[in-house]
Amino acid sequence: MIYVVIGVCGSGKTTVGKKLAEKLKMLFRDADEFHSKENKKKMSEGIPLTDQDRFPWLLAIHNYMKGLSNEGKSGVVTCSALKKLYRDILVNGQATVPQKEPPQVVPMIKDLVFVLLHGDREILEERMNQRVSHFMPSSLLTSQLATLEVPTEEEKCVQVDVKNSPDSLVDQIIDKIKTLY
Repeated sequence: MIYVVIGVCGSGKTTVGKKLAEKLKMLFRDADEFHSKENKKKMSEGIPLTDQDRFPWLLAIHNYMKGLSNEGKSGVVTCSALKKLYRDILVNGQATVPQKEPPQVVPMIKDLVFVLLHGDREILEERMNQRVSHFMPSSLLTSQLATLEVPTEEEKCVQVDVKNSPDSLVDQIIDKIKTLY
């Protein structure tokens, strides 16, 4: 299994992702490790990334997860994955084209579950303002919230509210994942 912990900045993806990986005894990688220096520089200057900035980053994460899947390994990866388009790239290595009929795309990574961390703007802002030495300023929260497309029923996803402690969130995630199978 591969779990992708998603959400806007300040939702606790790294903290919860690490704890989830630890509890499930899985490998962990943070999406920030896959960003180019140029992307990190833009974000540190308060400039939102464009889709063109994000595509190589998303493909790098996809390739990492595909490698895990091909080797039969499990892992937890964090990634904002705010748009369905981005989640499609993570699963399929490319975007699926919307059609009148549901596309018959066979996912390249079949054993992937998204975990959406969501919460009130005030909580997210407070968390971002408490972070030290992070390249993402809280000023980008507005653009991230505007970009967020909540996963639909077609996407394999569980959702938890970040108002609880990270340990409680991990327990909730594990309980919710069990209902998927």
